[in-house]
Amino acid sequence: MRHIAFTFLGLVALIGTNSVLAAGDPAAGARKAASCAACHGADGYAAVPVYPSLAGQNEGYLVSSLQSYKNKRRNGGLSAIMEMQAANLSEQDIADLAAYYSAM
Repeated sequence: MRHIAFTFLGLVALIGTNSVLAAGDPAAGARKAASCAACHGADGYAAVPVYPSLAGQNEGYLVSSLQSYKNKRRNGGLSAIMEMQAANLSEQDIADLAAYYSAM
């Protein structure tokens, strides 16, 4: 029984730690979004229909999309451009950008 309790506490601590590490900072994301603005708009609303607007988008979706571009698992459309943009983003950069755009 004690083994189960310690396992449970370890899992709770691990999950809690991942949540803290994965948390994005919208203010940091705002500083990192300059290169995104060229296509997705300074306010997160793209002026050209071929580019998606990012303002108010679901944070998890943005994280997943940026990770997919970074790892070259997404194709079609303008994925080659996004692969180049996402290639040098850290996991924290991705979390920050996602937090910024989802908070708009």
